[in-house]
Amino acid sequence: MGICRQVTGPGDCLYSVQNRAVLSRKFSVNLPAGLESMYEYISGRLAEKTPTYAVIECSGVGYLLHISLQTFSQLHKSDICMLYTHLVVREDAHTLYGFANKAERETFRLLINVSGIGASTARVILSSLSSDEIAQAVMTGNANTFRNVKGIGEKTAQRIIIDLKGKFDKEPIGAEIFSGLHNTPRMEALTALTLLGFPRNQSEKALDKVLSSSEADVSIEEIIKRTLKIL
Repeated sequence: MGICRQVTGPGDCLYSVQNRAVLSRKFSVNLPAGLESMYEYISGRLAEKTPTYAVIECSGVGYLLHISLQTFSQLHKSDICMLYTHLVVREDAHTLYGFANKAERETFRLLINVSGIGASTARVILSSLSSDEIAQAVMTGNANTFRNVKGIGEKTAQRIIIDLKGKFDKEPIGAEIFSGLHNTPRMEALTALTLLGFPRNQSEKALDKVLSSSEADVSIEEIIKRTLKIL
């Protein structure tokens, strides 16, 4: 049986640790293997926010978490914030993904268990569709919803429907490194698209097309969503 302990560290950092051997100044516990995430959540000062990643400073350590546009839109610069996490471990990298709520994280975990969908593709899907839209599409068998996401073809869309059928409740479950402080919305959107894996030249053309027909006060999140639809 898995155990989730909450540890209070120095300063304003709270984090919940799931690991086979967790040591702190207060206690040590042994946990079984096979747990999905080393960290349940990370809470601290939001040091940096971009459309594709956030940096949370916790007891003097900056944690970089890859995020979707869903989470980006819910973060506010310089606030104390908390992101639920999922750790992806590969031979060449340990990558943390952050989510504004458990519903989005659960959707992410369901998506990466679908054959042919990795963490990067799951993040693109979550940047194009809300968790509720994904759940609704699966429950109604609407593969067209997923085919509208860049990189998702007919077979993959159908696979999502088949593999996730019955996994959602009837109710909705509700590299350039840059600082957003010094970039225009176009630059931030372009960098986000590049980090998501889209070719720069193709992204620039699609982005310029979107910006030419967009209202002046459109958000970065909305710019990226509109661009993803035509890439």
